[in-house]
Amino acid sequence: MDGPVDVVLLTKNSQRKLEECVESIYRNIPVAQLIVVDGHSTDRTLAILEGFNQKHANVIFIFDKGTRATARQKGIAAVKTEWFVFVDSDVVLCRDWFKKAQQYITPDVGAVWGIEVWSTLQNPKTLKLFLVTTRKIFEVRGGTHDTLIRTDLVRDIKIPFELHVFEDTYIKDWIEHKGYRVVACYSPFCIHYRPQTVWTFQGSLGLVAESVKIGHPVLISRLLLAYGFYTAYSFYQLLGR
Repeated sequence: MDGPVDVVLLTKNSQRKLEECVESIYRNIPVAQLIVVDGHSTDRTLAILEGFNQKHANVIFIFDKGTRATARQKGIAAVKTEWFVFVDSDVVLCRDWFKKAQQYITPDVGAVWGIEVWSTLQNPKTLKLFLVTTRKIFEVRGGTHDTLIRTDLVRDIKIPFELHVFEDTYIKDWIEHKGYRVVACYSPFCIHYRPQTVWTFQGSLGLVAESVKIGHPVLISRLLLAYGFYTAYSFYQLLGR
């Protein structure tokens, strides 16, 4: 696969790390269109993105008041390239992200996911445990932090409206059910700048509670140990503040 690809970026009041995120996209991916699906932001999100549009003249704006499921659905519908990339608005891509992802593309591969690395991780032993845990989580539930996807495989996808979380699981399962592999790799990767609210007692438990509310019981049971690690790390971050 050569040539530019579309990038789908979901935003809603995402100004905090957006400029660094989009800079990393243009620096490390050959962008055909930057397809922005925005949840009617009221901060500087749209102004920041318009600045990039003035520079690159390839930013497409779509607006959505639904869930992450409906936003991703609209983003997919706007894709025009053979492959496209989902990128979260609070991540920064590693150098040569696209070139590194390309090496995993074979005829039986439907998607390539670059692992996320939390920006707060400093201790090498904790980082190693985190990487192993995060990759195992992806194998169970998927992820769209920085994911290259073969477009034809999701043209006919209908993501259930209620999946504000686990919409990434639905996408991963959809691709695999069509007989294609979804590759999880340590390189490329992205640095994930999670919001400060995550590193609070309420924020940490809130993320787990939302997942339990929406997720299938079997899926949740397979994720309990991993979520336990994430919650414990969140408490560690809280105590260190």
